[in-house]
Amino acid sequence: MLAEFISHIRSKNLLDVQYRYLIAISGGVDSICLAHLMRQAAIPVELAHCNFGLRANDSEEDQHFVEQMAEQWQVKVHTKKFDTKNYAATKGISTQMAARDLRYEWFAELLAHHGLKGTVVAHHEDDQLETILLNLARGTGIEGIYGMSEQREKLIRPLLPFSKQQLLDYAAREGLSWREDSSNALSDYKRNFIRNEVLPLWESHEPLIKGQLHASFDRIKDTGKAFFHLFTEWKVAHIHQSGRYQKLAKSDLEAVPGKASFLYYWLREYGFNTAAIENLVSVVSTDQQVGQQVFSQDFCVNVDREYIYLGARQEEFEEIIIEATEVAVNWENTAYDILQLEEVPALDTRPENAMLDAERLEFPLLVRSWQEGDRFRPLGMKKFKKISDFLIDLKVPVLLKNDVKVVCDARGELVWLPGFRIDDRVKISSLTKKVIYFKATNK
Repeated sequence: MLAEFISHIRSKNLLDVQYRYLIAISGGVDSICLAHLMRQAAIPVELAHCNFGLRANDSEEDQHFVEQMAEQWQVKVHTKKFDTKNYAATKGISTQMAARDLRYEWFAELLAHHGLKGTVVAHHEDDQLETILLNLARGTGIEGIYGMSEQREKLIRPLLPFSKQQLLDYAAREGLSWREDSSNALSDYKRNFIRNEVLPLWESHEPLIKGQLHASFDRIKDTGKAFFHLFTEWKVAHIHQSGRYQKLAKSDLEAVPGKASFLYYWLREYGFNTAAIENLVSVVSTDQQVGQQVFSQDFCVNVDREYIYLGARQEEFEEIIIEATEVAVNWENTAYDILQLEEVPALDTRPENAMLDAERLEFPLLVRSWQEGDRFRPLGMKKFKKISDFLIDLKVPVLLKNDVKVVCDARGELVWLPGFRIDDRVKISSLTKKVIYFKATNK
């Protein structure tokens, strides 16, 4: 097995004799074999043993065993005792999750303080199979079948191609001693249940099941690679940035098979869970819920008539006061120069800009978010119109409506809807002598 181990770490460039590594060692057969293999391969190592204090005297005996072995092998060992149960209670997480967080945080500290190249852990082929089955049970999709990676940043798993039986055989041949964790025999945890109950029963009916599962998962992984390649191309072609939003035409989504998967892999990085995405799929499939919004912690998706919009949830807009002497103003992603013109120039009718009759304004002006009940006389109209109705007529998506601001003068009169239209009462006329010109500088 040593020759296979050395060949594997060289072919995958996982470990290098030029560097020193930290081995996470529990005292069990897996980590003992890992440490022995790395020493036999002449790779410099230090050991790190976590005493989680979860198994009473057994935890102390595990630590003592590792310390004795390190002394025998003349290898430096780091040990640390954790108050795991208290940490779990404080964080509101399971004991298993607490132990995981504590050990990897400590490993990172050891790497930094001792100049070590990476942390090496003893996960093997059987662990990988259990992980994949657990992922499938959680509904993680294609990526769950990828299982654990051989290397992720500074975490290295060089034993993934080797089975538990291979490690046991190696330990027997080399005359290695190890500690047995009695809790591994209990099926209280899901992983132990799969290891102790599910796989043995399955193997009793299908002796080659582990190899067959690994072969099937490898084929599915290849299929996954093809999907992600196509998804990336589709995303570039069909999801476009529009201001601070991404937008996707509903017709482009409807045109692909498996649209739920396309939505999932687009939106998951923004914190949307499977239930939210399934809800979106049902909304997209009917026109009866136009304007529906779905939220994650930091983002919002709005399903409009023709498009699906994705954007960050906005914090409450802080009102801006514009004094008569101001020469510039900006809010969110918009910046304006404020020009005071003594002569009437050629009209600028672009919706992002505004030319207002200065004598019809009363300063200071106020920029705020629009509110239900707000109304104005859109340029060219004789009657007042509610902002809500005006935006509906323009078919502005719900998500984009949240960004709409209004500019009011000191009397509270709405004089401009930035990005859309000015109020007819402050338009430039033949009687205008002075112009206030809001000119967008980042359009």
